Amino acid sequence: MICSRCRHFAAVPGGTLCARCAGEPPAPMPPYAGAPGAWLRSPVVLGRAAAVALGLVIAADLFAIWADFLQLDVASDLVGGASGSDVVRRADRADSLYGASGIVQGAALIGSIVVFLCWFYRVRVNAEVFDASGHTKSRGWAIGGWFTPVVNLWYPRRITLDIWDASSPWGKPASHALVNAWWTLWIISLFADRAALTGYRRAEGAAELRDATRTMLFSDAIDMTAAVLAILVVLRLTRMQHHKGLAGPVPAAV
Repeated sequence: MICSRCRHFAAVPGGTLCARCAGEPPAPMPPYAGAPGAWLRSPVVLGRAAAVALGLVIAADLFAIWADFLQLDVASDLVGGASGSDVVRRADRADSLYGASGIVQGAALIGSIVVFLCWFYRVRVNAEVFDASGHTKSRGWAIGGWFTPVVNLWYPRRITLDIWDASSPWGKPASHALVNAWWTLWIISLFADRAALTGYRRAEGAAELRDATRTMLFSDAIDMTAAVLAILVVLRLTRMQHHKGLAGPVPAAV
């Protein structure tokens, strides 16, 4: 029987209201018996930590974009034939900031990877509790899929979609648009960053340096946008799992 008030969750035995509407604690979600070690744990704290860590990535990208603009400005002047002590000073400053931005980005990325993967593994295990049969990849791929060459271009997305589907409200599948947009930009940023670094290392003149800097500027902008979407994915998925966990087992009418 469906709750007569919210018309969404199953009514408690012998009553007309669900546990939430009746003001009673919701029934705990039973552990998934088919997968040893799978139990429901709140992802809220880790989700917030992952969002903060990704926010630091965005801040590092903003710093890098500023350094890119300084580098591009100097390189463009050199291509135009500018010379003198002022140009040399600006070039040295731009080069120093460019190097510093790379260090800051690297530190932010490493920190975010650690926190994000802790959160990602947590929601992956939780997803087995919600839907034990809806996963195309084993639990270990939630970590290993990010570091295995070639398959890391699509395994993490597939795992995320499996988690997303399992965590969606009972009987109401959530759209994949946000996950797909995030993953698309993430892949683009990876290839753009590789192209920019290659061009920067091979640059022998001001024109080549300018072109490499433009590519790096594009890469940093895409990476920042992907980080924004990643935060939205983390917060949305965390919220879905939190609400679904509080709702208890699947309503009888679904």
